[in-house]
Amino acid sequence: MKLQQLRYAWEVARHELNVSATAQSLYTSQPGISKQIRMLEDELGVTIFARAGKHLTHVTPVGQAILHKVGDILQHVEAIRRIAQEYRDEGTGELRIATTHTQARYALPPVIRQFTERFPAVALHMHQGTPTQIAELAAHGEVDFAIATESLELFSDLVMMPCYHWNRTVIVPREHPLASAGRLTLAMLAEHPLVTYVFGFTGRSKLDEAFKREQLSPRVVFTAADADVIKTYVRLGMGVGIVAHMAVDPVLDKDLVTLDASHLFEPSTTRIGFHRSTMLRGYMYEFMRAFAPHLTRERVDQAVACHSKDELERLFAGIELPVL
Repeated sequence: MKLQQLRYAWEVARHELNVSATAQSLYTSQPGISKQIRMLEDELGVTIFARAGKHLTHVTPVGQAILHKVGDILQHVEAIRRIAQEYRDEGTGELRIATTHTQARYALPPVIRQFTERFPAVALHMHQGTPTQIAELAAHGEVDFAIATESLELFSDLVMMPCYHWNRTVIVPREHPLASAGRLTLAMLAEHPLVTYVFGFTGRSKLDEAFKREQLSPRVVFTAADADVIKTYVRLGMGVGIVAHMAVDPVLDKDLVTLDASHLFEPSTTRIGFHRSTMLRGYMYEFMRAFAPHLTRERVDQAVACHSKDELERLFAGIELPVL
């Protein structure tokens, strides 16, 4: 059994059984991958992939169990490489981050700038996606950090630590009736078409919960994952925008009227997390501390040592998180 064979099997499953796409991503040949997987199956005496002719159709039950272990093995292999690299030079390497557009566009730029100035030899790779995509990337070891607000149940395999709280702002064109309406209420918002985030993105669940508690039915006419897109359609008169407070730029968005909505919705909490098997290098600890100053190396190590979600929550219970 060779490590290369295990990697080929894992990558084929990850590429939805498309051997050709797998070969392209690994810069090797399709026949070579097929041959190595056959040799692995022959050695194990089981079929990992069911076939119809030359085509793979699905992963067998035993194959699913094997691939689950293969994933763990490949993560440990990556950790070994990182240990060696850390020993050789703690100031070089790469940092892979998966997050949403709002975090990448509004929360991370000052952190990234500070980090790159301190660690110029560390290559940064940013992946943007849905909470589901972010969780999968982190769970499979394809990124080092996941930064997310919504759908935390997807991140059960990760050590997710709270970074900061944030709330929402309502944005309207200057000629809109709400522009001079004073203190907002949910009933006032429910009278207008709304433009906001896609469900599952950037604290959207808190918005829906607030309307539900008041037994109101918001008329959401347009949704997007990108706050800049939402603002564009607010400018077009599509509806009243509800975005993260951090996503409003006082200079670039000065044509819009911003209205406080923090009293209408419960605050959301953004978290950063990583797989327990991740080999945390020195610059990774520094990135987390730059993003959330209370995430010291000692506290991060304590979080890794927690055995349950409740224990992790107790660790951070007494910490006053910043509000963005």
